[in-house]
This record gives sequence, C-alpha cells and structure tokens, in this order.
Amino acid sequence: MSYPPISERLDDPRGAREEGRRKIDWARGHMPILAALREEFEDLRPFEGQRIAMAMHVEAKTAALTETLAAGGAEIAITGCNPLSTHDDVSAALDANENITSYARRGVEGEEYYDAIEAVIDLRPTITVDDGGDLVFRIHEEHPDLVDGIIGGCEETTTGVHRLRAMDEDGALRYPVFAVNDTPMKRLFDNVHGTGESALANIAMTTNLSFAGKTVVVAGYGDCGRGVAKKAAGQNAHVVVTEVEPRRALEAHMEGYEVLPMREAAAKGDVFVTVTGNRDVITREHFEAMEDGVLLANAGHFDVEVNLDDLSDLAANVREVRDGVMEYELDDGRRLNVLAAGRLVNLAGPLALGHPVEVMDQSFGVQAVCVRELVAAHSGGLRDRLAERLRERLGRSDRLEAVGEDTYGPGLHEVPDALDREVATVKLAAEGIDIDSLTDEQADYVDDWRHGT
Repeated sequence: MSYPPISERLDDPRGAREEGRRKIDWARGHMPILAALREEFEDLRPFEGQRIAMAMHVEAKTAALTETLAAGGAEIAITGCNPLSTHDDVSAALDANENITSYARRGVEGEEYYDAIEAVIDLRPTITVDDGGDLVFRIHEEHPDLVDGIIGGCEETTTGVHRLRAMDEDGALRYPVFAVNDTPMKRLFDNVHGTGESALANIAMTTNLSFAGKTVVVAGYGDCGRGVAKKAAGQNAHVVVTEVEPRRALEAHMEGYEVLPMREAAAKGDVFVTVTGNRDVITREHFEAMEDGVLLANAGHFDVEVNLDDLSDLAANVREVRDGVMEYELDDGRRLNVLAAGRLVNLAGPLALGHPVEVMDQSFGVQAVCVRELVAAHSGGLRDRLAERLRERLGRSDRLEAVGEDTYGPGLHEVPDALDREVATVKLAAEGIDIDSLTDEQADYVDDWRHGT
C-alpha cells in the first residue's frame, strides 16, 4: 500500500510521539486489568506469529490495549474508526513501537478514511479488532481471499454488533467474531457509565453550559441511553426519553422519566442526545418545532442520527460559534446548535477524551482476553497454560468452561462467561475488594435441578 503511516504525515513526529507517550503512560497507570494481562502476555507470548488489524478510536486508552497485544508478540496495524476521534500524537507514539504501524489520523474522511483501512488490511491479518464494523465489512466485500486466513475477530460497540448480527443472519459473516459489546463487563459499565459520563462531560466542556434546570431529551433507552438519562438526572436535569421499543419505553417510564414521541419532545427539549444507532432520529419536522438555542449532540457511532442535510436546508446561515459548535440560524431567527458535527460527541469534539480510563480498562480487558481466546482455540499447548491461569484466578476448576475449547465457526459469538468473570476478578483484586465464594454444597445446589421444595 502507498498510504503512509502517521509518522510520515506530521510536521513534528518526534514532538508528537513524546506528547502521545505522556498521554498513554497516564492512561496505563490507571488500567490495572491491562497491566495484569500485559504481564501475562509478556510471559507467555501467546500472539507470536499473529497479525492483528485494528480499526478503533485511536486515543490513549486504545493505545494501552494495542501495546498490550503487541507485548504478547503480535504484529499490529491500526487506523481510526471515526474521522474525528483520533489523537494524532497518540497515533504517532503507537507508530514508534516496532511491532505497531499506525495509519490513524484525525480529520480523514471519505476515500482517505478507507485508504487507511486498506493499509491496515494490507497486513493480511489473522485477527481483527473492530469498533463499528467497517473493517470486517471491508474485508468481506473487497478482500474475500483473506477470510480463510483469519481465525477470528472482536467487535467493540453496539452499532458494530448490530451490523455483524445482520451479516450473520444473512449468512455473510464468514469468520468468527466475539460480540464484546454484549458482555456484562461491557454493557454494565462502558455503555451505562462510560457513555453517560463522557457524553455529558464533553457537552458541558464544549459549551461551558450546565444541565441543571434544563430539559434533556435522550433518544434511545438502551444501555447507553440509560446511562445518559441517569447521569443527566443526577445533574438536576429534567429527562425526557424517546423510544421505539415498548419495553424500553416502559422501563424508562418506571424509572421516573417522561416518555414522549420525538415530535412532542422536540418542542420541550433544551439539550438533545441521540443514542440509538439508527438514522434520521431527529429530522426536519423536529427542527421546525425546536426552541431557540437548543443543543444537538449524538452519542451513537455514526453521524446519521441527527439529519444535518435537513437542518442545512432549513438554515439561512451557518457559522461556528464556539470550537466544536456549529450554529444553524433559521429564517425566523431561531438558532440550533450542533456539537461535534453530529459525530460521537464524547470522542469527536475538540476537547473529547472518550470514556473514563477506568471504564475502558474493563472493556479493553475483555477485548484482550477475547483475542487470547481466539488464539488458544487453535493451540492446545497455549490452551492448557491459559486454563491453569484462569483456574488460579477464578477457582473451582470443575466449574470453569474450558479456555479455547471451541474452534468457533463463522458467525457472531457470545464471549465465554468465564472470560468476562476473569476480567471482573482482576479488577476487584486491583481495587482491594474481596467477595464471597460458593461452598461446594451451594454450587451443587445451584446446579442440581432435583432440589425443590
């Protein structure tokens, strides 16, 4: 590939590397799960001979994951999964690692975005680690000859899992991929606390405005929307939820939030946060009903939830009123403010840092053990060594699923529960938290269906 890595595209690559290293080291100092796994990987070198292609939000926490995998012997090529979420200095620091080539650069869009993905694919990966599904989809569509050489992949986010599930249902997903997003360690923390905290924090930092006393409209009450609603309510906002799924709408109602269709919520909201993973959540009819000065932010993966084409058609004037804030002035003088160009507000804004470090340590810990699992499924010796370490962490070896016991056929797979529990166990140990464990009698009781009244 002729597409150059980040180090060849910067005016001061040495300075960028130094600043990126400073950011990465700070993140790593607060990521005990990845620290424990890195120690294990440096000892076992489980990824020798593996080539890992990654398309992720390239910032400090992601860099910690990437270097953890590289410490296990992998050769890695990485690029961004969103045009505005890359930190160039972090990308440069990764590119300085002899086992890593980084093509990620902030601001690339359209054809150049996919040129960078093509450069990553040129590694001829044996494993993929993706956020949003673009990498997996590109391999299947443009490079089907590579599929037989890929032992598996991992998908980080809700939107990507939705895409891969659709591929799987159509019989189009030709190698195994773990749905990392769907594990408890991801959904309960990254989606709820990570998205909730980081989306609202970045809206506040970008605008320097408070949520207290405002009406915050949250579009979508999945795990991420639940987190945004919870955190907004905690900052003394009135929360309105819009939904298309009746059970989630009912859950939001039972949690005490006002539930309305968007056509009604549009006239009430001060701040709108879309968290659906779908398109055209806020469109022309909604813009026409909104009050002057509203804030429009998206916390879903792609930039299609707020229809900016409709808004541009309505606007008499568009200008940047603050870094990361575009004001669309309508003919009647009302001003609607779009944050981060309608992209992921917690990662694409000018001050965006993504989810808190501790939260991403958990999510990326799951990513790391899933990559390990894919390799172990193809190596009996490695499988045995990893199973012993897992027994040491979780105890009761007769209750454990075997590590790497499956060959994992093509399609979307749940993450083995033992791996998710392993990550939680490492985190508890790092926090100095001890918990109870089942006695033999209790474990037998839970597993035996013969026990009754």
